[in-house]
Amino acid sequence: DMRFYIERCEAMRNFANKLWNASRYVMMNLSIDKNELPALSELETSDKWILSKLNTLIADVTENLDKYELGVAVQKIYDFIWDSYCDWYIELTKTRLQGEDEGAKLAAQNVLCFVLTELLKLLHPFMPFITEEIYQALPHEEQFIMTSRWPEYRADLTFPEEEAAMEAVMDTIKAIRARRAE
Repeated sequence: DMRFYIERCEAMRNFANKLWNASRYVMMNLSIDKNELPALSELETSDKWILSKLNTLIADVTENLDKYELGVAVQKIYDFIWDSYCDWYIELTKTRLQGEDEGAKLAAQNVLCFVLTELLKLLHPFMPFITEEIYQALPHEEQFIMTSRWPEYRADLTFPEEEAAMEAVMDTIKAIRARRAE
């Protein structure tokens, strides 16, 4: 038996709305027709940070699913999408997407699309209909998200130095916001 909470339904509705809006924002800013990462030398610190965090998430979620820890796995995906991807990374890419530097703009688009696609694949077992709908609107190679390859941990996408640097910047911004709120 499980307890039913109306509040959880509302929270998940809000999450689905957040995912949908983030995906619409990414799609509005895409001018690419292929979903691939740029060369590592073209990535900025924020790109390496999100890719490193995604890489860790993929390993953790895969391990949780192998152990049948479904609640833990979906909570990690939820936290990553809400906090890291939407609240930080999308905001960090806005200036690059509206800037004049075409290389930076293209790199941001590729990373935004790659990370979103991988997140949709991780989230698909829990939210199949919305993830399939979003996936079909993004550049992709497989016909359906269900038949696509499960994301795998990649050692080349681990950037501990950039991740630490980005976390320090984020902590500073949070401290300034907290101080201003006081």
